[in-house]
Amino acid sequence: MNYQDLIGSMERFGSTERDICIHSIGVDPNQIHENVIIAPWWEPPTFPQFGTFEYLSESEYSSIKVWNLAVGGLEISYIKTGIGAPVLMDVILALGVTLCKKIIFIGSVGALDDKMGIGDIVIPEYSICGDGASRYLASEKLADGDVFGEKQYPDKTMFNCLKKATSHVCEENGIKWHIGNNYSTDTVFAQFVHIDEIIEMGCNIIEMETAAAFRAAEFAGIPMAALLSVSDNTIVHKSLVSGRTSEEMQYRKKVRSELFPKIITAFFYNKGGQ
Repeated sequence: MNYQDLIGSMERFGSTERDICIHSIGVDPNQIHENVIIAPWWEPPTFPQFGTFEYLSESEYSSIKVWNLAVGGLEISYIKTGIGAPVLMDVILALGVTLCKKIIFIGSVGALDDKMGIGDIVIPEYSICGDGASRYLASEKLADGDVFGEKQYPDKTMFNCLKKATSHVCEENGIKWHIGNNYSTDTVFAQFVHIDEIIEMGCNIIEMETAAAFRAAEFAGIPMAALLSVSDNTIVHKSLVSGRTSEEMQYRKKVRSELFPKIITAFFYNKGGQ
């Protein structure tokens, strides 16, 4: 199975590529720029340094919203998808019928390593599949599509270029950053009982979308990498549920607000290594 099989199956039931994009993202395919930011939760006002932004639309799913940003000489499309692998995967697959040529995923990540602090920046080297959405791209037969535990990787050139931009900006600003081995989970509530096992898999971070996102981006032929902000650290008792201080959260917001735009614009100005 390949990407064209997905498009062909939708066309078989009467849909056009324009229909697919409008339904999945909420805009016409030609409204999406070559450079795209995907975020499960954050919206452009989170990043004042991104400059001017134009709200375009929301899809039939109210969580999915689209803006176009003008950052210096850069044009960037910014898509908020809502949290979780299924909806984010659908958006990335729909980007395959647009002008999109590069994607940076930005989001929160939980640390599973006492060397990581809240507010630190992480770039995942891979993400282990712990989600259910990925199986729909794994095989033509759903019964043969169990990909639990498989590693999914960002585009290698994008990953290396993003590392370079992150290293430069973080060192310039005295901010810690890390390479992450990620586990993508489907649940926050039920993840805690499995934390020891997830760490034994070699993971030092945990979030919900990037395994499916990397798989979908590769499927659609769009290079992608991810830039993450540490929101919590379960193993030092500063989880999403309890233990974090207001000072830590304020620090995180400051780092995210100030450094993410610098890293992303440096990355896109360098054409993502292309």
